Order: sequence, then C-alpha cells, then structure tokens
Amino acid sequence: MSADLDLSTPEVPEPTLFESLLRYGLFLGAIFQLVCILAIIIPTSKSHEQVETSEPADTRSAEQNRKPKGSVQQIRQKLKKESKKKR
Repeated sequence: MSADLDLSTPEVPEPTLFESLLRYGLFLGAIFQLVCILAIIIPTSKSHEQVETSEPADTRSAEQNRKPKGSVQQIRQKLKKESKKKR
C-alpha cells in the first residue's frame, strides 16, 4: 500500500517572462515609495546651506531677505489638508 503513494515533489512551472517583469516592477515600485517617504521625512536643502556658507559677512541682509518658514509640523498639516481636499 505504501508503494502506491507518490511522495515526489510536485512540478512547479517556471515563471513566465511577464510574471518575472511584474514581480521585478512591483519590487522597484516599493523601493521608490520608500525613497519618496524618506525624502519627505528628511528634507534637505543644499542651496540653503550654500547661501549661509558663501555670504557670512552679510548676515543681516540675508536674514531680512529670507521669508519666515513655518515649522515642519505646520507644513505636514498643510500637506494632509491638501490631500484630503483632493479626495
């Protein structure tokens, strides 16, 4: 009776080219989303740093020309409100 049982592994077909591309595309899409989220969480402005280092003598005029920026929390709240409006 034990000779009648087939204990070999089932044959799994090799994924097609379309399935491989779909899996690869989904993986790259997920990586892209993570990069975008990190860019939002950790904002960096290289032009702002260059302005400070290139003109240290004119700190008064540079401070007067800059627009007051809101805190990061306020910016995030604005983004949330705008995304809710779009829905």
